Amino acid sequence: MEILPIKNLLRMLGLALLSFVAMGYHPGLEDDHVYLAAIKSDLNPRLYPHDAAFFHVQLQATIFDKWMAGFVQLTGIPVAYSELLWQITSIVLILLACWSIARELFDDETAQWAGVALVGAMLTLPVAGTALTLADQHLHPRNLATGLILLAIAAVLRGKRWYAGALIIGAIALHPIMAAFGVSFCVFLMWALSERPRTTRHSVAGAWMAAAPLGWLFEPPNADWHRALETRSYYFLGRWTWYEWLGAVAPLVLFWLLRRFALRSGQLRLAQFAWAVAAYGLFQQAVALVILQTPALVRLTPLQPMRYLHLIYFCLVLVAGCLLGKVGLRRNALRWLCFLAVSYGGMFAGQRALYAASTHLELPWTQPTNPWVQAFAWIRQNTPEDAYFALDPEYMREPGEDYHSFRALAERSQLADAVKDSAVVTQVPGLGSVWTRELAAQSGWKQFGLADFERLKAEFGVDWVVLDDQGDEGLRCVWHKQALEVCQIP
Repeated sequence: MEILPIKNLLRMLGLALLSFVAMGYHPGLEDDHVYLAAIKSDLNPRLYPHDAAFFHVQLQATIFDKWMAGFVQLTGIPVAYSELLWQITSIVLILLACWSIARELFDDETAQWAGVALVGAMLTLPVAGTALTLADQHLHPRNLATGLILLAIAAVLRGKRWYAGALIIGAIALHPIMAAFGVSFCVFLMWALSERPRTTRHSVAGAWMAAAPLGWLFEPPNADWHRALETRSYYFLGRWTWYEWLGAVAPLVLFWLLRRFALRSGQLRLAQFAWAVAAYGLFQQAVALVILQTPALVRLTPLQPMRYLHLIYFCLVLVAGCLLGKVGLRRNALRWLCFLAVSYGGMFAGQRALYAASTHLELPWTQPTNPWVQAFAWIRQNTPEDAYFALDPEYMREPGEDYHSFRALAERSQLADAVKDSAVVTQVPGLGSVWTRELAAQSGWKQFGLADFERLKAEFGVDWVVLDDQGDEGLRCVWHKQALEVCQIP
């Protein structure tokens, strides 16, 4: 990694902060149901006495939670501030990697920075039908792994293969599945840059080598696992919409056309890069079709092979931004101002609409405005560490909840939910029977009365509940806001 001149460093930090503001920041959101809970459990093993398997088993394949917990212990920086620090660092890492790639593909400095700026604006861009965005609005190991993978791609372009290998090893330690795609991409890129193309079988071997730590993924499926799998529609290509398929196919066509254009204009390095992207995409699409359309390979479905598109989208946005800067923006200040306002302002508006009930930047020193997050904060501060909660299994989908995780933010055990715990079960079939039993016990939640809550207490040991617009007769309710209540089961 090269040292940036002060001017470029300031530009990079400015774009990173602008990106951070545009995409928003929501710790405890979505996949933080697993990752943030695991970090907190590592720091305080007394937490989650009843449900730790729903995050600890899956994280056996990554050092992320243990590394973050170690960072907190070593520095004394609280978890909330450490997460914020590394979220911003991951954005800087991604943008720095994109700048390094752009420098290898384009000589024009304006084009290079336009590419980086567009990537920064588009970090919340959805990736076809994969249920991914380019980056997450909370600290996710995928954010950090993506930065390392993109830096590895830049290293391959510079001919520094050993450096690229070290970066890929770091990515494998953080997110093995995404790193496997990085291995495959780098092999195709090396092939494209070499005078004598090498066989693609190395990319296949590299992908499986990267997935090696995930041995528990190959546990045999069962009926509960199949039920959980059915909750993730984006796993199945037959359920993708036409525009999601367009989002998968169009980038490959565009890179094929870009290769022809680059060859005609004498831009050999850009042509080689475009060929590598298209070849990587075609290969990974073939692998995905084999895995997802072969019944005997159904156990591999949770590896989500279509997520190879994540890297292609990064390349697409970066190159599109570079071409825009080279042809359209140039050094015209007014055009740059309009470009930044439209791209960053548009994505900011989209994120505000998506998480309308929450503060756009949920920073550690601010008070939450979302009533669900307020309830979780109260629970964290006022209930015993071994408290065991039940709440609507679909609570994340409730209007105004904005997909915030109870487990990660309240720091208390809960009965399995139907939204995020099902995704964990698709990875770890052994949890299927527990998930099914706990979900069945909560069936009909909206009509629950005192007898139902007492049944949960007798069967599982649940002693607290979070209610949303339900009666609380017979319960000891100690907190309420709008339609939400936190109650103790007698």
